[in-house]
Amino acid sequence: MASWTAIPGRLGGTIVEIAEVAGGITVLVGRLLARLFPPRLDRVELLKALHHTGVQSVAIVSLTALFVGAIMVVQAAPLVLRFDAKALIGWGSGFSTLREVGPLLIALMFNGRVGANNAAELGTMVVTDQVDGLRALAIDPLSYLILPRVIAMVVMLMVLTVIGDAVAVLGSVIAAQVLLDTPPVTFFSTFTSLLEPWDFFSGIIKSGVFDVMIALTSCYFGLSVKGGAPGVGRAVNAAVVAAATGIFILDFFATFAIG
Repeated sequence: MASWTAIPGRLGGTIVEIAEVAGGITVLVGRLLARLFPPRLDRVELLKALHHTGVQSVAIVSLTALFVGAIMVVQAAPLVLRFDAKALIGWGSGFSTLREVGPLLIALMFNGRVGANNAAELGTMVVTDQVDGLRALAIDPLSYLILPRVIAMVVMLMVLTVIGDAVAVLGSVIAAQVLLDTPPVTFFSTFTSLLEPWDFFSGIIKSGVFDVMIALTSCYFGLSVKGGAPGVGRAVNAAVVAAATGIFILDFFATFAIG
């Protein structure tokens, strides 16, 4: 009986926590926008963030995308063979990869690598008083640390999605040749004739929405760390889980809005 009576209290506490996080992220967005128009950010930190979040993520994103494209062919192979529709494998794998699976899985990989690392770095700087040290030196932490990281994450995830889409298509072509004996010419005949530019751009738009969620969530939880080193671990876990949950929720609504 006691466990049932505790449910309303736990539910209320969860709702309050969600509202607190949503409010904190909203305030962070407002403070960042005030520093973005006109732009007040450290360009050196921006270049470092672009390299760290983008260039160093190319290898893992490309490897993930290669197997994503191959998996699309593996999943479609039984149906293609049953109806002898090998020519449609290019359209089927391309449609699902460009619109949905590619942006989604690349965003989750980006969240696990860059988002978690960003939250950990900021959290460590908070608990070691480095952020307060910047304020003591009259350096705005949001302009120096946060805004360059947010811009870099937003820009580079979209670039990585473009690279990932290309590598995923390559993986699909290789898998179609090996598993279905479908030559690349046949693959690209339906890929280019049945797919439209919007199929590609809709996935890029989704990735833009996802990376905003990842950037803001990781920065918010990183700056909100309390409780020393254990607090950093809790913040990283909360940032990754919150961003991943937000990605799926945003993907649902974005699919309805843009297709």
